[in-house]
Amino acid sequence: MLTFVGLGLYDHRDVSVRGLECIRNADRVFLEEYTSRLCGSSVPDMAAFFGKEISLIDRSDVEGSPGAILELARENDVVFLTGGDPMVSTTHTDLRIRAHRQGIPTAIIHGSSISSAVCGLTGLQNYRFGKSCSLPFPAKNWFPLAPAEVIRTNLSLGLHTLVYLDIQPDRCMTVHDAVSLLEEMSEKCNFSITLYIGVARAGSPRPVVHAGDAEKILAQDFGPPLHILIVPGPLHVMEREYLEIFGGL
Repeated sequence: MLTFVGLGLYDHRDVSVRGLECIRNADRVFLEEYTSRLCGSSVPDMAAFFGKEISLIDRSDVEGSPGAILELARENDVVFLTGGDPMVSTTHTDLRIRAHRQGIPTAIIHGSSISSAVCGLTGLQNYRFGKSCSLPFPAKNWFPLAPAEVIRTNLSLGLHTLVYLDIQPDRCMTVHDAVSLLEEMSEKCNFSITLYIGVARAGSPRPVVHAGDAEKILAQDFGPPLHILIVPGPLHVMEREYLEIFGGL
């Protein structure tokens, strides 16, 4: 049996009661931290709370060679832990499909997701979001413009864009990094972004939300990760009022 358990947004206490029971009854527990991570807890914190040894796995283990995980799940109760909700990421969807094709039973225990949490924190209405995008750190001779194209299309349709920020083993993209990159990208794509909303540490006791143009956002202190960015379309009157109260618009 392979069970995908979402851990929620911030620390080990965000897991559901059903998820906690599943983890504690598992034969093996794996954790991936390449799509999201709990910045309020360390792996030792989680292992102590769950009462289970946790094996870390990276993207190549899940996408390239998941055979070891699937083989264990064939005869054992295996739990696959992810930050947020497990099936928001296509890499986890692919793993579940592979398990099914091999006749391995699977289940999902959902966790709170950033895709819904941003609506509560910013007041943006969830049905007014268009396609989301991921913003990677540029590499030498590689500066992708696809995120800016997604944002431009959504803006033309009057829709909001949720921008997932890059998570790497040694660094997490910040709102400041993201805004600086998008300002450069949008200039290359011949359009402008007049309003950003930055969110830091969603799910924590003290999340941070700031709304404004690039200059205002770059002047704000968002603190440590995880961060996420929204580029909103035209605001409904209630969205604007909410952001004025809770986002400093």
